[in-house]
Amino acid sequence: MPDPDEAAAKAVALIHEGKGDFIMKGKMETSQILKPVVNKETGLGTGRVMSHFVLDELPYYHKLIVTTDGGMMTYPTLEQKRDIIVNTVETLKALGYENPKIGCVACVEKVNPKMPETVEARQLQEMNERGEIKDCTVCGPISLDIALDKSIAEVKGFDHPVAGDADVILVPNIQVGNVLGKSITVISKGRMAGFIVGAQVPIVMTSRGSSAEEKFLSLVLAAAVTAAK
Repeated sequence: MPDPDEAAAKAVALIHEGKGDFIMKGKMETSQILKPVVNKETGLGTGRVMSHFVLDELPYYHKLIVTTDGGMMTYPTLEQKRDIIVNTVETLKALGYENPKIGCVACVEKVNPKMPETVEARQLQEMNERGEIKDCTVCGPISLDIALDKSIAEVKGFDHPVAGDADVILVPNIQVGNVLGKSITVISKGRMAGFIVGAQVPIVMTSRGSSAEEKFLSLVLAAAVTAAK
């Protein structure tokens, strides 16, 4: 189908017709694939925000780790960050996780009223402690080094189950998420797979610069989540 807009609309229509399990962005702009997806009348919304879920394999970390959201939500509100966590936890549960550990990262691990991301990170932790965010353990604010390295957490006197053992890194905004994601793949030579979650079906939306392996792994991951649900 030569017209990208028509192709995107057709892909969404096929999902509604039960003729597709998930969508993958082809040679088109991100805005073109997302326009019919987010259409309030005919799209694939569920009532929650849609967010970018990325599963990363780091050379020196002891397990796979999720980074979110570096590709969909630009500057999420507190409520939208809560939805991003819910999206992420539901996806991880489909992959067999029972109680993922989520680090709401900032550049410091203490609440500072002059740094809104630290305030919201603590609010997310408190929501989790009150049972408003379920089936996970949330910590925030927490610096990235503490979230990923237990020895650094010990040196800094930071005692929390998430410290040094995070399953998920929740970033404060898309700028941090984008830089972190590209640092993992370009600088650290890590591997990643990802897609949009929070819609009725996964939407594989890899970058134009993504490798064939990344596209393949993203397809496999989307298929696994779809099958599990």
